[in-house]
Amino acid sequence: MFWRGVWGYLPANIVQGVVGFLAIMIFTRVLSPADFGRYALAYSILTLSHVAVFSWLEASMARFWAAEQTPDGLASHFASLYRTAFRLTLIFLPVATLILWLWPMEPGFRIVVAVAIAGIPIRSFAKLAMERYRAAGEVTRAARLDMITTIGGLVIGVLFALGGAGGAAPLAGLLLAPLITLPFILPGELRQVRGARVDRVRLRNYAVYGYPIAASLALAVVLSSTDRFLLAAFMNEAAVGAYHAGYSLANRTLDVLFIWLGAAGAPALIMALERGGGERLKAAAREQASTFLLIGLPAAAGVAMVAGPLTEVMIGEDLRRVAASITPWIALSALLSGLTTYYFHQAFTLGRRTGLLLVAMSVPALANIGLNLVLIPAFGVMGAAWATTASFGLGLMASIAIGRRVLVMPMPWETLARCGVATGAMALAVSALPTPGGLIELMLDATTGALVYAIVALTLNAAGVRDVAGRIVATARTRSVPS
Repeated sequence: MFWRGVWGYLPANIVQGVVGFLAIMIFTRVLSPADFGRYALAYSILTLSHVAVFSWLEASMARFWAAEQTPDGLASHFASLYRTAFRLTLIFLPVATLILWLWPMEPGFRIVVAVAIAGIPIRSFAKLAMERYRAAGEVTRAARLDMITTIGGLVIGVLFALGGAGGAAPLAGLLLAPLITLPFILPGELRQVRGARVDRVRLRNYAVYGYPIAASLALAVVLSSTDRFLLAAFMNEAAVGAYHAGYSLANRTLDVLFIWLGAAGAPALIMALERGGGERLKAAAREQASTFLLIGLPAAAGVAMVAGPLTEVMIGEDLRRVAASITPWIALSALLSGLTTYYFHQAFTLGRRTGLLLVAMSVPALANIGLNLVLIPAFGVMGAAWATTASFGLGLMASIAIGRRVLVMPMPWETLARCGVATGAMALAVSALPTPGGLIELMLDATTGALVYAIVALTLNAAGVRDVAGRIVATARTRSVPS
């Protein structure tokens, strides 16, 4: 199931990557640094609000679908989640509107935040459907929905930006793109309810499972956004815009990879545990960890090494210098975050001990606040980058240590060593290349680095990649032979 998901979600994640880079290229040029900073702050508010109110439902859809395979069980499952989502929407929107009206902020920023808040319930209903598709192994439907909302969000956002909507433009795309999809996906999902009512016992179990996940996600948002708000407080919105540009560029590159692997990996681990027990889970987990290292380690090192030419190509001139300086640190942060979130945190969800997940996430979140308060006044934007990297490192160690009390996620040390050697060879080769700058340097570094890494990884058989390549070649040859 893991590899079927990996290949099935590949097109969607290619789209995610391309659109993410295009968004950075376009919005850092069309929007002023201050407008880009307002967008970054409002996006953090959007994410935190979504997580606090709706994410526990989405987590429950993902985790419990596989265990609810009777008609009555599925109907009650869907009814409990979707009816509760509707009720929360009726409470959330008026309360959020009142808070927005009463909270003191400048009018331009108020409009940006209002657009962000309006899109939260819409995104949640689309996310519920997405999680159901993934849990059911409906890879094509999940990937199609992801691609439509991703591409649509960019196109709509760019049109609003060109129309002068400022920092609200990207958020308008995030609101309207999923809204357009709901008439096509929601009726089919609601038919699953089949007249069932909310099961209070079931819903309470979902809440016990899901709320700690939501709280831990809220801490993750705090971990990834505290720096923006403190930069705005100690410096200005233009500094937030420059930091967010560099952060988005480096983090997005790694995040797309981990989201891609995680979208296939989490359902596969759940299925392995539910249907094969501990031994099958251990084998599946080791395979996934090896794949994460094989892809994530060179990606992080590569982004760090091409920070200069990458920012020249991707980011507007006003934000470029600061973005380039923090990109290597954020690339390392993204690697640590991806391994923590998409692999080691699975111990808590698989073991249904999500309360401990909250404990694990509190360590880096609290550390991040403290480090930012100390480092931003002294070192500015660079201090925020250092604080982020240190916090994610602490988070990884805390998650491993606490997670072992629930479920030991195997760490493939041999794979780590071999991928580390291949990454080191890649770094040495790239560092010896000329530095003409811009797109030429970026393409030269990326091509050379990828080629060297592939050769060394295949030679060392890192993560069993040579064995996999051999099976693919053998399968292709078998299919090409006429019967």
